[in-house]
Amino acid sequence: MSYIEKLHRHHGKTVGDKYRLGAAVGNKIVGIVQVGRPVSRYLDDGKTVEILRLCTDGTPNACSYLYSRAVKIAALLGYEKVITYTLLSENGASLKASGFTLDGVTRGGSWSCKSRPRTDKAPTCPKKRWVRYTDAYKKKTEMQEI
Repeated sequence: MSYIEKLHRHHGKTVGDKYRLGAAVGNKIVGIVQVGRPVSRYLDDGKTVEILRLCTDGTPNACSYLYSRAVKIAALLGYEKVITYTLLSENGASLKASGFTLDGVTRGGSWSCKSRPRTDKAPTCPKKRWVRYTDAYKKKTEMQEI
């Protein structure tokens, strides 16, 4: 069983990702983050990555650390924007501490449709979308201003 399957509160493992990082204290892994293409095809512009999963064992500041490192790697890879989602019931404290801002609230709903029936494996409720622009984006916009 994977780390995510053991510790994530409301999601199972992802199908794939672009990269993943772990945080450790000594020899013990205390958290992981998986980053991949945005799930929504409308946001999959080649310049954006989505934090697909993040979970920890509760170690203080591990979430903020992993969010910050995920953004840093995204910038090094040339991505301009990092997005992620939380349930409405989650306050986003670690995201705020990592420089993310609330981008809006989704409508929620099922991915299943008549032409492509699916079994929902994740909560279908509305979710908060968070965004953080990377240094790659900031450098690009600075160059455009010159």
